[in-house]
Amino acid sequence: MKTCIIGLTALATLALPLSAQAQGRACGERTAIIERLESGYGETRTAAGLSTQSGMIEIFASEETGTWTIIMTMPTGQSCLMAAGNSWDSDPAQVTKSGMPI
Repeated sequence: MKTCIIGLTALATLALPLSAQAQGRACGERTAIIERLESGYGETRTAAGLSTQSGMIEIFASEETGTWTIIMTMPTGQSCLMAAGNSWDSDPAQVTKSGMPI
């Protein structure tokens, strides 16, 4: 998973028109990031919510490839990659109190 995160961050740094680097994360225009997630990884938005920092958190994932990406978009329209990985499972499995799947 660490390799995937490093690879996605490096790819985003090279492939997206970056306008800023926020805390060392790859950032750019939301539309450009989403286009890259869709065309490059087959990911579509699966969930979204507002963060306490007034940003919108979105999760993009692909059932086919198993990849997933979390981005945060600020009110300015600037989006940053927060995390990415593989082995996405959108099936809400039951979990125990310890957080482990049953």
